[in-house]
Amino acid sequence: MSGNIQLLSDTLAGARAEGRSALIAYLPAGFPTVDGGIEAIKAVFDGGADVVEVGLPHSDPVLDGPVIQTADDIALRGGVKIADVMRTVREAFAATGKPVLVMTYWNPIDRYGVERFTAELAEAGGAGCILPDLPVQESALWREHAEKHGLATVFVVAPSSKDARLAEITAAGSGFVYAASLMGVTGTRASVGAQAQDLVQRTKATTDLPVCVGLGVSDAGQAAEVAGFADGVIVGSAFVKRMLDAPDEAAGLDAVRVLAGELARGVRGTA
Repeated sequence: MSGNIQLLSDTLAGARAEGRSALIAYLPAGFPTVDGGIEAIKAVFDGGADVVEVGLPHSDPVLDGPVIQTADDIALRGGVKIADVMRTVREAFAATGKPVLVMTYWNPIDRYGVERFTAELAEAGGAGCILPDLPVQESALWREHAEKHGLATVFVVAPSSKDARLAEITAAGSGFVYAASLMGVTGTRASVGAQAQDLVQRTKATTDLPVCVGLGVSDAGQAAEVAGFADGVIVGSAFVKRMLDAPDEAAGLDAVRVLAGELARGVRGTA
């Protein structure tokens, strides 16, 4: 079975055709439970997200700030496994028909086996993988199997990336480019800033792939700001925080559905 890279590309192109950015939400698998995590993804899609990234919880998440680390810890203590991540992708895609990616550090894939991971992700209906710590020059094996299975390979670029490095990264990637809006870890920020706009402009000069901005976006106003220059707006910590702050799972689902709706209006300029 082939993965859903084409669905991802069509979804991002569809948002562009509507004159807006896509809303991309991030939630970790297994948080607060495997079933609860699946329901949370359905809720953010229901609220207006176009794409969802499913985080593969990791014990040493170097890119993730304290909010996502807390959620990862809950998931890991609950015993979440890669099989649960695949189930999350499968059920979220089956319920919504919308693109679902996995965001993961390289080590779990390396241990699991690249061929096995890509085959299972494609079979589950996944659209691809975001790999924040896989160097492009070490990615040939992954890209070979991802391409074979119809999966996007999304690399992360940062404000520190020089133009030549940006060109190298974007030439190797597919689906979209994840532009980290600032140096540092994930989390909500008071301002996303001009650094992100400069990075998007420099990245777009090297590729026709959509460029989507993450790290720091937490409300409709920031989403609207980023939507002014990016093809997609990626929001993670704000969703996870709503779940963490909720008194129970039902309230958490309502909270992320509402936030998705607010952000969806933000990327459309109707907030």
